[in-house]
Amino acid sequence: MSLSFEWLNQLPKVELHLHLEGSLEPELMFELAKRNQIDLPFDTVEDLRGAYEFSQLQDFLDIYYQGANVLLTEQDFYDLTWAYLEKCKHQNVMHVEPFFDPQTHTERGVSFETVIRGITNALQDAESKLGISSQLIMCFLRHLSEEEALETLETAKPFLHHIVGVGLDSSEVGNPPEKFSRVFSRARELGLLTVAHAGEEGPTEYIWTSLNDLKVSRIDHGVRAEEDSQLMAHLIDQQMPLTVCPLSNTKLCVFDDMSNHNIISMLEKGVCVTVNSDDPAYFGGYMTENFVALAESLALTEEQAIQLVKNSIEASFVTKEKKSQMIDLLLS
Repeated sequence: MSLSFEWLNQLPKVELHLHLEGSLEPELMFELAKRNQIDLPFDTVEDLRGAYEFSQLQDFLDIYYQGANVLLTEQDFYDLTWAYLEKCKHQNVMHVEPFFDPQTHTERGVSFETVIRGITNALQDAESKLGISSQLIMCFLRHLSEEEALETLETAKPFLHHIVGVGLDSSEVGNPPEKFSRVFSRARELGLLTVAHAGEEGPTEYIWTSLNDLKVSRIDHGVRAEEDSQLMAHLIDQQMPLTVCPLSNTKLCVFDDMSNHNIISMLEKGVCVTVNSDDPAYFGGYMTENFVALAESLALTEEQAIQLVKNSIEASFVTKEKKSQMIDLLLS
C-alpha cells in the first residue's frame, strides 16, 4: 500500500527547484490579464489548461513565455509569488529557494527593480506571516547571449542583498554551460553561489561542464547522469545534489512514464537526489503531488521520503544552524 496523501502532505518539505513564473496558475493568469488589459490567445481557463500537452521542453517554453506577458507591475510579481507561497503553506513546505528569470521581463520593458521588489516583498511576508524561509536565485536564459547575461548581472548589483545565487535555465540542447563561463565567474567574484540546469534533455557532458567550469553547488535536474558511470561515482563521492523534478520529467517526456523514473534508483545508489516541482502550474502539481506520484508509481517508502527531504535540507543554501533546525522539525 502506498503512502497516503495525508502523510505526504504533512511531511515537512524543502523546495530547491521552482521557477516562480512557472507557478502562474491559469486562474491568476486570466486575473492579471484582465487587470493589465492584456488579451490572451485562450478564451477560458479550461482552454488554457488544455494547451498544457508537451512533447518536449521547447513546447512548454513557448507557452511559458507567453504566460509571463501578463506580469507587469510590482503587485503582479507579489501576487504570483504569494500564491505559490500559500500553496507551500498548505503542503507543509518549510523552506524554498525559488528561481526567477529577470530577462523574461526586462525584454518586455519591465524593470528589474519592479520584478525583484514584488518577489522579495512576498518572500519577506511569507517568513513573518507563514513561517516559510527562503533564498532567491536569479537565472540567466541560456538561449540568449552571455553578453545579455552579463548585462543582467550588472543590473542586479544594487539588489544582490536579496539574491543568494545565479542559475542557468531555458532551452538546454545547443546551449552548453560553458557558453556562460565568464558571467558565472563574475557572479562568483561577487559572492554569489551557482547552480545550473544540466542533464535533463542535454547530455551528461553538460553536467561535467557545469561542475568543472561553472563550479556549481547543485545540478538542477541531472537525471541523465546514470548514462555515465564515472559521473555517477563522482556525484556520489562529492554528494553533489541533484534537484530532480519527477512530474516535470514525465510531462516533458524525459521519461515516458513515472514508473520508469530513476530518482529512487539513484537515491538507493547514494546520489543526493531531491524532490521539486519545477513549473507546477504547467506540470500537474506542487511538492506533495510529486511525492504522491513517487509513492504511487515507484513504491516510495516512508524512509525514502524522509531521506529525500533530508537531502534537500543538506543541499539548501542556509546556515548549519538552520539546517539542524529543519532536520529536527522533519524528525519530530
